Amino acid sequence: MPHSVYIHIPFCTNKCYYCDFNSFVTNNPQLVWDYLEALKREMELTFANRQLEPVKTIFVGGGTPTFLDQEQMRMFLETVQHYLGRHLTPDVEFTMEANPGTTDVNKLRLMRELGVNRLSFGVQSFDNALLKRLGRIHNTDDVYRSVDNARSVGFENLTIDLMFGLPDQTLPIFRETLDKAFALGTTHFSAYSLKVEENTLFHTLYQKDQLPLPSEETELEMYLILIEEMEKQGYAQYEISNFAKPGFESQHNKTYWLNNEYYGLGAGAHGYVNGERHVNAGPLAVYLQMSKEGLPRVEQFVVPVEDAMEEQMILGLRLREGVDLPRFANRFGVAAQDVFGTIMKEEREKGMLEEKGGYLRLTEKGLPLGNEVFARFLR
Repeated sequence: MPHSVYIHIPFCTNKCYYCDFNSFVTNNPQLVWDYLEALKREMELTFANRQLEPVKTIFVGGGTPTFLDQEQMRMFLETVQHYLGRHLTPDVEFTMEANPGTTDVNKLRLMRELGVNRLSFGVQSFDNALLKRLGRIHNTDDVYRSVDNARSVGFENLTIDLMFGLPDQTLPIFRETLDKAFALGTTHFSAYSLKVEENTLFHTLYQKDQLPLPSEETELEMYLILIEEMEKQGYAQYEISNFAKPGFESQHNKTYWLNNEYYGLGAGAHGYVNGERHVNAGPLAVYLQMSKEGLPRVEQFVVPVEDAMEEQMILGLRLREGVDLPRFANRFGVAAQDVFGTIMKEEREKGMLEEKGGYLRLTEKGLPLGNEVFARFLR
């Protein structure tokens, strides 16, 4: 049974040019209230009258959860506390994503009072021209102010999202972003290279050859600089794109990488419960309508054991510690070597994988080429 809960708030003040997440721009407050009511019904159907395991992590993502105004935020968090409050472990990790342009002291104080204890700020860059280029609504001053405000109301566990491989981003610009990010002294960083996804403005520009991206060599160099600088500053790389001070690793995201189960609530959310994956309706109108009639699921299926084994390998290899081989054998009743032995052997011979203390993990050589290694484990 799951120990983790993901909740999706799909609203944004504007659509970033690279974003393909299930998010909607609205200036209609009633639509937000209707959504929160639908979410409340989904929580009731999911959690009421059910024997829940202790909840160790909650993650509120989006969209921009801090798009909610003060009263909407209060209603949302009180709903979460109503259905989950008595099931939360004393050391629960309760994360909310935040956009630096949408937080003020009062909202942050309310979030802290109603249980949120970890903030994830979508910063992406400390270069204002680049932020504009990405369609972000904040500038670097908003970042500093938001982090100061968060600390002033008692938030200590803060993480920042950064991006690299951005249009016209050079190595000096990226190094400067890292320097400014380190100066903030947050406890955790996530740093991802830009992926040009379909149905985004960037994809349209890319197809017209109007998106001047760095070369693959430059992007790889940025990644290697990232790893080197994070280590120098005392942030351990515990996953391909994630770095933390000791004890501040994202427990919620480790749920995914360990291929553990979790509840998924909200428009377009995915969940994994009792060996079954489910997908909620994404479009708001469909989600709102379905929520009136029952759970807003558009898909639900049992995960075949072969798929679960592939997922265990691919997700686990994202972690720097790698796949726990005894845990694999315990979960599936068969050793990973018996299922993937040939692939493991070939990738070890290529210098991409290594086995150490019961774990199979990417080597330093394999780290930047992780996706090629993961693809080998797919049937």
